[in-house]
Amino acid sequence: MAHLALTLPRRWAAAPPALRIALIYLAARAVTTAMMIAAALQSTPMSRFGPDPGLGDFIVAWDAQWYWLVAEEGYPSDLPLTPSGDVAENAWAFMPVFAFAAKAIGFLFGSWGMGAFLLSFVAGYFACLALHRLLRDRIGRRAAMWAVAFFASGPIAAMFQVGYAETLFLLLLFLALDATVRRHYTLLYVLIPVMAFTRPGILALALYLGLHGILRWWHRRDDPLPAREVVHIVALGALATVCGFAWQVIASVVTGDPGAYLSTELAWRRNWIAGGAEGFMPFDGWIQASQFWFAQWGLPTAWGPIALVLLVVATGAALLYLPQLRALGPDLRLWSASYLLYLLAVFFPQSSTFRLLLPLSPAWGALAVPRSRIWRGGILVACLAGQWLWIYHVYALGNTFWQVP
Repeated sequence: MAHLALTLPRRWAAAPPALRIALIYLAARAVTTAMMIAAALQSTPMSRFGPDPGLGDFIVAWDAQWYWLVAEEGYPSDLPLTPSGDVAENAWAFMPVFAFAAKAIGFLFGSWGMGAFLLSFVAGYFACLALHRLLRDRIGRRAAMWAVAFFASGPIAAMFQVGYAETLFLLLLFLALDATVRRHYTLLYVLIPVMAFTRPGILALALYLGLHGILRWWHRRDDPLPAREVVHIVALGALATVCGFAWQVIASVVTGDPGAYLSTELAWRRNWIAGGAEGFMPFDGWIQASQFWFAQWGLPTAWGPIALVLLVVATGAALLYLPQLRALGPDLRLWSASYLLYLLAVFFPQSSTFRLLLPLSPAWGALAVPRSRIWRGGILVACLAGQWLWIYHVYALGNTFWQVP
């Protein structure tokens, strides 16, 4: 037994990274499946699922229903309206790539849900591989493997097994970040359009590419910046910007309503703010939400914007000065700042905020930097505890406004 205990770590270290990541990923998925089964067994008639749901019900629930609707019926040419005449929630809020890719895969199995599950599951594994490649040269191979374990087991790890577009987008994102950092810019001409029609967020990549170009120019004496790379960076930033607004244009052309997409997105916000939102204003969502949540918590609403400013300052300071984050390198910190600024500009923070933070997953590397086994084990336990809380209290039992995944 003692000999076995000595050889197992050696065999683990000698195994190919792809195999180790596969074993970590499969173990994480087994844990998530067990949590889903446990949550299903405790479901109540008051939840969205009702009593006795199965794993299949979990796969095609919540936003997966919208992707399924897109795959089966496409997008409405006439925007649905509420009794008050406002644009109602509709399929234009959901991009087509995941929906139709899942339909193509599901055709082989006679089920869109099976296609969605397989697409999320397989994309999740390759996203783990891409994340390890993205981090290993910055924080070391062992720390990168721990970051993969945190990522695969994190609080929102159910996304690897349900019909949401998140894991496919993360795979494309990690490939895009890795290609940018390694200066393989030509790959981005393929990745950017696919990302843009998979999930919102490509405008954050456009901002990141601009900041990446400024960083390259600033260090051009120590890190030469050839003219061809300048052309690539500018062209890719422009491509990402055009693609970022393309869905709004398509929605307006199909429906005949220039504001079709923004009106659709604001339909969800009306469920939170009394009187709804008359129109979209950058950064307004967070200010409204800070006041809304402080009122819900029984605190003075004037404190909300103050807390928001403090949160923004603290986050910026962490990205600039926290040693663990600095270990990720400037590019990954620039991506984090770009995506956070994007969320700050367009999002209304509510119960799905934690899911929308998934594109910040390279930051798991910062939590993996400390070499203490107690620290890393504690982070993993916290990930699993957070995962259970999210699966059970948000996904499975969701029946109020603050339990929407």
